[in-house]
Amino acid sequence: MTDRPAILLDLDGTLTDSVYQHALAWHKALELSGINLSVWRIHRRIGMSGGLLAESLSRETGHELTEKEAAKMKKAHARLFAAQLRDVRPLPGAKELVRHLTRMKVPWAIATSGALASAGPLLKLVDLPAGVPVITRDDVQHAKPNPDLWLAAAARLGVPIESAIAVGDSVWDLLAARRARALGVGLLTGGYGQEELERAGAYRVYEDPADLLLHIDEIGVRAG
Repeated sequence: MTDRPAILLDLDGTLTDSVYQHALAWHKALELSGINLSVWRIHRRIGMSGGLLAESLSRETGHELTEKEAAKMKKAHARLFAAQLRDVRPLPGAKELVRHLTRMKVPWAIATSGALASAGPLLKLVDLPAGVPVITRDDVQHAKPNPDLWLAAAARLGVPIESAIAVGDSVWDLLAARRARALGVGLLTGGYGQEELERAGAYRVYEDPADLLLHIDEIGVRAG
């Protein structure tokens, strides 16, 4: 334990304003598979692994997916999301936050439920510094809300998960942090309310990366 804890950051909805592009891509992918569902219902599951999301949405509509259908749907989502990348922007303060953590020599990593293929362009948007560990869906057996991504990120940094702070924008991020035994911090940038994030385990909730950076001392990140 140190006075400068490791920071584990989610990507979609935490550093990049991409949650709604994902929701629309899933909406269209579902539609192509013959499943009609309101976008708001899909949004409530963004942050889950793609497999869990597809399963839960198909269950809600009573349309049971075969493995082949689920795989096809995930590929369609990836293609449709990629087509919207031009509309994705870094969230306010995202670049400044990662620069600050790097400058302060705080150990930090990114842990995202997205595959590397979809995460790569987003990492460029936030000017990811060289050498920062990035854990994606490709690196673990299960994505959020399982704890695997947070655990793998802490292991890559060589720090105990109990001394790490996991920052995310969805209840799935915070549930995964709680299961991993990391301290959870929530951002409102994914569309969840403060009370929802707190019930899921958030120690603190901030508006966006800029607000988190402004109050970075509240989570124990002090000047060197």
